[in-house]
Amino acid sequence: MLRPFLFRQRALIGAGIAFVVVLLLWNIPQLDFLLYPVRLFVTFVHESGHGLAAIITGGHFERLDIFTNGSGVALTAGGSRLLILPGGYIGAALFGAVLFYAANTIPHSRFISALLGAAIIVVTVLFTGLLTTAFFVGLAMGGILIVLGTRANDDINLILLNVLAMLTGLNAVLDLIFLVGNTNASIGSVRNDAAQFSAEFAPLIPAAFWAALWALIAVSLLAMAVWFSVIRPRRVL
Repeated sequence: MLRPFLFRQRALIGAGIAFVVVLLLWNIPQLDFLLYPVRLFVTFVHESGHGLAAIITGGHFERLDIFTNGSGVALTAGGSRLLILPGGYIGAALFGAVLFYAANTIPHSRFISALLGAAIIVVTVLFTGLLTTAFFVGLAMGGILIVLGTRANDDINLILLNVLAMLTGLNAVLDLIFLVGNTNASIGSVRNDAAQFSAEFAPLIPAAFWAALWALIAVSLLAMAVWFSVIRPRRVL
């Protein structure tokens, strides 16, 4: 096991490299093909967030679907809609924050990758339809993580986990910022979560307000993860 100081140094370097990779992916149009599978995975996490919120509040998570344009839908029954509707965006941001924190504080990157991959496959088997887009996305992402966790070294896994955490968490924030100005965005007849939340619980408050509030929560979660995993440990060295 690495000594705490050496691990913190490695974590800082890994986070820095991951940040550069994320910037390149977002700012070089020719690399958009690499972002597409990540976008599908972010949707997978988002819809799983709705399902988890349903389970936590006493309902049922029946299945999740992903469309080839990167959007998706979670089918739930029962539970608290008050928590289920924001559970997608906040769940994705929380996933990114927890993954970033774990990757940069636990000196077992390979184990984290393998464990995450196994968890994704379990969700895929339980909550996606056979041979659907969600099924293939879950199996592919879970399988890749397990292979890297068992075959690649800790440094590669650390960078990969940081990239995945940043893209998932920041995409949740960017999507919410988009919703602030586009609260009528829809998928067929399914309105976005903020518009649906406003219609069901606070019709006098604009959907943009809820999207902005969720974005603030998401940013706070990510900021806390960065502070407690990277910045604060450096300040106490």
